Amino acid sequence: MTRKSSRNRLQMSRYKLDALLDITQSINANLPAEELLKKYESILREELSIGKIFILFREENKWICLLNAGYPDKMEENIDPSSQLAEIKETKKVSVSDDLGIPNVDIIFPVFNNNEPLSYIFIGDIEEESEGMSPILKHLHFIQTITNIVIVAIENIKLFHKSLRQEAIRKELELAARMQTLLIPDNESLPHNDKIFVSGYYHPHFEIGGDYYDCIRLTDSITGLCIADVSGKGISAALLMSNFQASLRALFTSYIELEKLIHKLNEVVLTNASGEKFITFFVARYNHETKEMQYVNAAHNAPVLYDTSDGSLQYLTAKTVGIGMLDKIPSVESTTISIRHPSKIICYTDGLSEIKDNTGKDIGTKTIEKHIANTDTVDKNIKALINELGIPDDNPNLFDDVSIIAANFY
Repeated sequence: MTRKSSRNRLQMSRYKLDALLDITQSINANLPAEELLKKYESILREELSIGKIFILFREENKWICLLNAGYPDKMEENIDPSSQLAEIKETKKVSVSDDLGIPNVDIIFPVFNNNEPLSYIFIGDIEEESEGMSPILKHLHFIQTITNIVIVAIENIKLFHKSLRQEAIRKELELAARMQTLLIPDNESLPHNDKIFVSGYYHPHFEIGGDYYDCIRLTDSITGLCIADVSGKGISAALLMSNFQASLRALFTSYIELEKLIHKLNEVVLTNASGEKFITFFVARYNHETKEMQYVNAAHNAPVLYDTSDGSLQYLTAKTVGIGMLDKIPSVESTTISIRHPSKIICYTDGLSEIKDNTGKDIGTKTIEKHIANTDTVDKNIKALINELGIPDDNPNLFDDVSIIAANFY
């Protein structure tokens, strides 16, 4: 080996060490992925004379082009890693006989993370007939080392930004959940007097839910009760229910006909949901002086009315379609009943009645009936009911929002 070649090798070794140091310092300085790739491309193409570089990178559940230097545009569209690259577990020198269907590629090597392929690097321009060793083969070990460092760093950058986005979403959901709980009346604010005693329970399955109940003082002698459940889950369901609550509060008065109220709410839901969601809804208006209750059940679970004097049970079944199911509701059936004896009503969403028992069947109304059929106040009934069912933490069969509003009529 001549003194000149020895000096060149030493210079190249020093350059590689400096390049690795520069890349490492850039990573520690939180340089963006784009800047890391620019440094990486400059090292390989300008300093090591590598002709072509293409990096295929797995992002979420798809493969994207992370870097294309010297290859045709949109090269990734012609590559199917699951069929063309699945057998490549280490550095592979590509020959004509391999027939991978990827032209102008001489070296392919993968980068793995947790035993799963994270990236495939394609390098071209091995000069088989040129004098001396190809720069790719000459610097292959260094290329692999620096590539692994850069790819893992970029993956970490992407994971970090993903975690930031998730944290931002989590905080937004927490705020949305707090805002949504403001729509549900606090038990302390519900009427507790010698005419009516109201209590409720609300547990969203996720951070935010699609259930809603309310108790509205319409006049000194008239109280409105309602419960609603939007089809589906998630943010869209919660937003629709929030809008529904605002509309109900604006429209529900002591004098509006319940039939008219239902038609107006149907228009609101159709406008906001475009027919993609609907709401099951039970609404009642109770007059403390006349002891009469008028109600409409729009496809909601039948509330249970219990007479504490004679022990009779009555189900206030649905006779109207859900809100938003149809462009125009063909008929709304309002029912008026007299409550001459001390009684209770319990309204609930299907998240309660569809909880599975030990046999895998819905509990239905049997457990509800058991806990309401006594002379206790409804707050005690609700507490005993949720304790028996292990809501919210001790029931593995809880898969939906659970909402309950109940009232004693004296």
